[in-house]
Amino acid sequence: MLKLENVSFEVETEDSTKKEILKDVSLEIDDRFVAITGPNGGGKSTLAKIIAGIYTPTSGKIYFDGEDITDMSITERAKLGISFAFQQPVRFKGLTVKDLITLAAGKKINVSDACTYLSEVGLCARDYIDREVNASLSGGELKRIEIAMIMARETKLSVFDEPEAGIDLWSFNNLIQVFQKMYKKTNGSIIIISHQERILDIADKVVVVANGQIKQYGKKSEILPELLGRNIAPCKVLTDNQ
Repeated sequence: MLKLENVSFEVETEDSTKKEILKDVSLEIDDRFVAITGPNGGGKSTLAKIIAGIYTPTSGKIYFDGEDITDMSITERAKLGISFAFQQPVRFKGLTVKDLITLAAGKKINVSDACTYLSEVGLCARDYIDREVNASLSGGELKRIEIAMIMARETKLSVFDEPEAGIDLWSFNNLIQVFQKMYKKTNGSIIIISHQERILDIADKVVVVANGQIKQYGKKSEILPELLGRNIAPCKVLTDNQ
């Protein structure tokens, strides 16, 4: 489904020198659920943004279902069936939750349909359907609403960049349940960038990115024992007061 060939990405620093963030990355992903992990600053989030079309690679090619999407924008890729969820979901003042789910679905849906998507992510529909997507919603609520939007779109590929960032233990536990349910019900593939062992443990395969390169890629049963033992990807444990 998704293929990266010799993808590199560099940025210009303040002193006008070039810094290479990704270095000649080649990767094929056609599994249902793939987790990408590795140390901070290793290139994980950059890789996710390149897949989504937020960044354009300095060199290399990206293919989706056999089509060259290297130079396509995030909007063009979305039309092909690629969704991207940010670490910090965007707030939309003046729009309700139902408005967003309707926009995501790309068609007119009734309240019952919208409520079904909210129920799938563990939110009581009557409490959220008419709420404005503003500062009154917590980070955990926004992330679940964002997942409901992605489910409404029924995309072929959904990419999540550290969905656990900035949420408390209760929200994190609910998020795990949502991803487990999404995995069972979606017909597409899921890519999650994460440090969390519990998220890595529900993936089919794990990719380890460090120093801008793919260090390991394989079944979680093959990767996780060595990964956790060598502490390549420090998995922060959420506590009740976080």
